[in-house]
Amino acid sequence: MRKRDALPGNQMNRVRFPVAGLVLAAIGLVLAAGDAAAGSVRFATFNASMHRGAGGELAAALASGTDPQIAKVAAIVRTVDPDVILVNEFDYGPGNDRSFVASYLGGAYPFSFIAPSNTGLATGLDLDGDGIVGKVAGTFERARDSHGFGTFEGQYGMVVLSKHAIDSGAVRTFRTFRWKDLPRARLPVRADGSSFYSEDALAILRLSSKSHWDVPIRIDGEVVHLLASHPTPPVFDGPEDRNGLRNADEIRFWKDYIEAADYLRDDEGRAGGLPSGAHFVIAGDLNADPVDGESVPGAARQLTGHPLVNASVTPESEGAAAAALAQGKANVRHRGAARFDTADFRDRAPGNLRVDYVLPSAGLAITDAGVYWPEEGEPGSALLDASDHRLVWVDVALPVASR
Repeated sequence: MRKRDALPGNQMNRVRFPVAGLVLAAIGLVLAAGDAAAGSVRFATFNASMHRGAGGELAAALASGTDPQIAKVAAIVRTVDPDVILVNEFDYGPGNDRSFVASYLGGAYPFSFIAPSNTGLATGLDLDGDGIVGKVAGTFERARDSHGFGTFEGQYGMVVLSKHAIDSGAVRTFRTFRWKDLPRARLPVRADGSSFYSEDALAILRLSSKSHWDVPIRIDGEVVHLLASHPTPPVFDGPEDRNGLRNADEIRFWKDYIEAADYLRDDEGRAGGLPSGAHFVIAGDLNADPVDGESVPGAARQLTGHPLVNASVTPESEGAAAAALAQGKANVRHRGAARFDTADFRDRAPGNLRVDYVLPSAGLAITDAGVYWPEEGEPGSALLDASDHRLVWVDVALPVASR
């Protein structure tokens, strides 16, 4: 753990990216996050929209070091300078993690974890109930009938980058855990009460639309478990609300995991959840606003209201409040405070929402938090079109006894 180097005038060092005609994070870019307090560790999540239209395209863009959108993502990451970050919507490919770090992040993250995603993984069944089995790779129909929506395997995946060592041998993934094996699963039904999914579908359908990862990170002799996921959006379905129900259960998985539920089995067959008393940080685009949007009521509160979770500080930004006021429309009807928003969605519906979370365990004190969202015209605001989501960060202090 360390205190970040002070930047003259609270400004970011100039960083020149190898993008023709484009210099990002240039003169006077304000360090929106500020400096972390001594002894604090900065955890972050960012749905960076680093997905591409076909397999291999992201790998090529990463290797080139010249992609403007990725350069903007990197500028935001370098500005906030998290110690550990989960990046959502990062197409899976072996080596994509190291290529991103080497080509765009100056080697700042010596440790990383990347693994396959359920997105684009065909089931061979009619999951969406339209009477057609999507068989042709790369098509929208195949994507809708896959374990997780994706036009190719690994699209919309995720990656963890860390400045601290990852205990790779202790990582647990739950990509193959079946939805029906979740006790009291919210499985969708039709209007007549019959199951929306066939018996064949229920026999194989996985809970995770991407995956659920427990990534243990060693920090000054202590271990913090980064619990990473990206539940499906609670939309793009029908009256059965299959995506909304799945979203709520994907979130609920972490509730059961931190409660050490004994029914859980990871991809290696190991049983049980997180050991009692372990430090953790839940991170990701959960696609569920606490009060607005179309998620199942209470979906996000399964975590934000949990006694084992420290949700005492909500990351916020002035830029989010200003954007909601300027954009109006759906934002005017929202019940939640606009300053807590983390995503700039369509103005008419659903409007801007809080869907990205960094939630430490109750034993980790929060020393600071924020959302990277400069107001329009402010330094750094030109980077925001890299994604419709914003980077969210939380600084935590490990217990004194562990340092």
